[in-house]
Amino acid sequence: MNVKVTYEEKVRFRAEARGHQVVCDQPESNKGENAGMTPPEFLLVSLATCAGYYAVEYLRTRNLPTEGLEVTVDAEKASGPARLGEFRIVVHTPEIEERHREGVLRAVKACIVHNTLLHTPHVAIELQTPVAA
Repeated sequence: MNVKVTYEEKVRFRAEARGHQVVCDQPESNKGENAGMTPPEFLLVSLATCAGYYAVEYLRTRNLPTEGLEVTVDAEKASGPARLGEFRIVVHTPEIEERHREGVLRAVKACIVHNTLLHTPHVAIELQTPVAA
């Protein structure tokens, strides 16, 4: 997987993956123009859509209803270092039997983003810049 992020102006960036583009910005209160979601909001979107994908796949493979499925994710800010702390994922499904409720929960727990957050990945940071003369 690969994404490319290009600086536009002020605190706005354009992100691209597989030909799709989204804008990332800050609210006006943080020197932005509110032209897009913030990086932490994108993280929550990533977690919510991943959980939703796994829930829908579970439901679809069993010919269960998917209409009206929604996922919400909340997170609290934490400090030392600055980060998002506790996450809460709520999956709203159509009416299903108890055994399928447990199945959807198992499926959502298999989400790749959820598992990435649970098992801290190694993150390498490189700086590539021309050296000034």
